[in-house]
Amino acid sequence: MKSGEKTYIWERNDWPRFTYDLSQLAVVLAQTSQLQGRLFEKINSLGILQRKEASLQVLTTDVLKTSEIEGENLNYDSVRSSIARRLGIDIGALAPADRHVEGVVELVLDATANYAQPLTQERMFAWHAALFPTGYSGMSPISVGQWRDDASGPMQVVSGPIGKQKVHFQAPPADRLKSEVDNFLRWFESDQQAHALLKAGLAHLWFVTLHPFDDGNGRVARAIGDMALARAEQTPQRCYSLSAQIQKERKNYYDQLERTQKEGLDVTPWLAWFLGCLSRAMQGAEMSLAAVFTKSKFWQHWAGVPMNARQIKILNRVLDGFEGKLTSTKWAAINKCSADTALRDINELIGLGVLHKTDSGGRSTSYELRSRSPE
Repeated sequence: MKSGEKTYIWERNDWPRFTYDLSQLAVVLAQTSQLQGRLFEKINSLGILQRKEASLQVLTTDVLKTSEIEGENLNYDSVRSSIARRLGIDIGALAPADRHVEGVVELVLDATANYAQPLTQERMFAWHAALFPTGYSGMSPISVGQWRDDASGPMQVVSGPIGKQKVHFQAPPADRLKSEVDNFLRWFESDQQAHALLKAGLAHLWFVTLHPFDDGNGRVARAIGDMALARAEQTPQRCYSLSAQIQKERKNYYDQLERTQKEGLDVTPWLAWFLGCLSRAMQGAEMSLAAVFTKSKFWQHWAGVPMNARQIKILNRVLDGFEGKLTSTKWAAINKCSADTALRDINELIGLGVLHKTDSGGRSTSYELRSRSPE
């Protein structure tokens, strides 16, 4: 590197004065705003129970996917149970509490449900402590509820498995963090110039650039972005998951961050990508809402038919988008019951006309919902 050359945006003399060309963003910004409005019209047309169900589905996905981006796979039932308990939704038997799951849920819900409360250093420290209740990230001890100290070297943002990790960029040194974070928080709480959707993209980028914690920075950055979106929408109701869309576009996400860190402070390309990702998240949510309507009609139809907790659990999983084929083996594994019990549950539902055997071949018999509920 030549003497005086600036490698990362935080090293530039005009940092952190981000700029962007609004004329280049106008079309995608208008499209995203239109999608946002249309989505909330659909949400508002739902009944209270349906809105809660939609919220439960979106928040469950959000918690699962924000962790998957970081390579962590949380238990679906634990996440859904934790959120349902906090939202006051009866989903039958609740899965056992998991300290780590509870922490991620607390972070996501606090950022969105309490979006109007100020974002402060103390609040972010509480989020961080919730993410790492044992003081460890995996098997490595980390500083919890405080900024990193760089004792083990500079903070580098990486992706990929251990041994094959790719370094995307390096964050500012620890001795700059207090002033850097203070500057970020002042902007987040006071700046009203940027369009609300653009502010969410800028906030995400700015916090990721600082990377002030030993670990968990991506999850906190996405929570801050969601908080900015909740403020823009003036509602804690979440009807789309940006984290789920980022997970789908994970490689592109990291490529965009890396490119942005190594270019100037004109972040128009980053914001264009962010808005596009947000639009795709909203488009996906529209399809999910259709599933909420379908699920609601399904249970209305079968409301008078007695079913046990195992059957209700699996049917909800199928209605939420069960991955792969439903077999008696999977039924037994999910419900932690015997193969005989699983088959008895399934045959009862076949007798009622809720399920039927699929026509597909293979070694294991599989089952699916009837395409049309009997009148």
